[in-house]
Amino acid sequence: MKKAAIVILNFNGKGMFKSYLPQVVHHSSYEIIVVDNGSTDGSIDYLSAHFPEIKLVLLGKNHGYSKGYNLGLASISGQYEYYLLLNSDVEVEQNWDRALVRYMEGKAGVAACQPKVLSLRQKGYFDYAGGAGGYLDSLGYPYCRGRILHSLEKDSGQYDQSLEIDWASGACFCVRAALFHDFGGFNPAYFSHMEEIELCWRWRNSGFKIHHCKEATVYHLGGGTLAQTNPFKTYLNFRNSLFMLYANLTFYGFWRVFILRLFLDAAAAIHLWFGSGPAHGKAVIIAYRDFWKQKKEKAPEGLIRATRVSSEKKPPLFSIIFHYYLLGKRQFSALN
Repeated sequence: MKKAAIVILNFNGKGMFKSYLPQVVHHSSYEIIVVDNGSTDGSIDYLSAHFPEIKLVLLGKNHGYSKGYNLGLASISGQYEYYLLLNSDVEVEQNWDRALVRYMEGKAGVAACQPKVLSLRQKGYFDYAGGAGGYLDSLGYPYCRGRILHSLEKDSGQYDQSLEIDWASGACFCVRAALFHDFGGFNPAYFSHMEEIELCWRWRNSGFKIHHCKEATVYHLGGGTLAQTNPFKTYLNFRNSLFMLYANLTFYGFWRVFILRLFLDAAAAIHLWFGSGPAHGKAVIIAYRDFWKQKKEKAPEGLIRATRVSSEKKPPLFSIIFHYYLLGKRQFSALN
């Protein structure tokens, strides 16, 4: 069995490959595999012509992030000890991949780890998708060391510690291959957005840990799949967040959180309606409608439910929304 493979999911990412893939090839040590979701922009011809050493897995159509990765990784199951899942819009530093794998070695209880993720759009700042490690508040809202809601912090080394976190960034993370397959991979009902957070939650529910690795840094462009201005992105974020709560909380825990989320998400829908446009406000309403519909149908795509190693305790409520909007806390270090 080989030590690790760098796996990049692609859908019409020829432009991203031209900008970022040469550096990934130059700075990486492990084999690179591109899983293609039925691209129509000449991506495959470009890769074949310029990077013949890269292994291609062709899926034929766009399955989204979740199912696309599941199918692509299933085709190489049993061949590698670790997968390094990397977005096509990421710049890397020398030996970033070895640093992540080396960090995982000897830590059998750690399912996955992520590097520090900085922004390519705002130089010197943490990236929205992961920062220096992701967390979840009591209501299932994600935030990061270096990013709370839409406020990004400048990186001055304040979070250069390796430690346990709640979730690792889907832009770049290292996962034990066997554990990925043992847990069914990403939830195919998600299509894209928040699937890595949900998978990390499932791992944690079963006693595994997620870590941030200070020894590696990558730089993420973001918005390569869906721009923030796309209402479908808004829809997926809200619907998948509800899926995640339903899949990972007990019956009591879900309803306790859902009632509070209902009010906060209604306020968010109104804010989006007037701030970003009616299409975004409607997207929240449609997300709730589709969640209930698919929940009732037990999600035809297969909504994976989590298991636990112990009974769920009633945690104290902590809302990042309250701390951000009412207490004005814009930095992770300001949180207790």
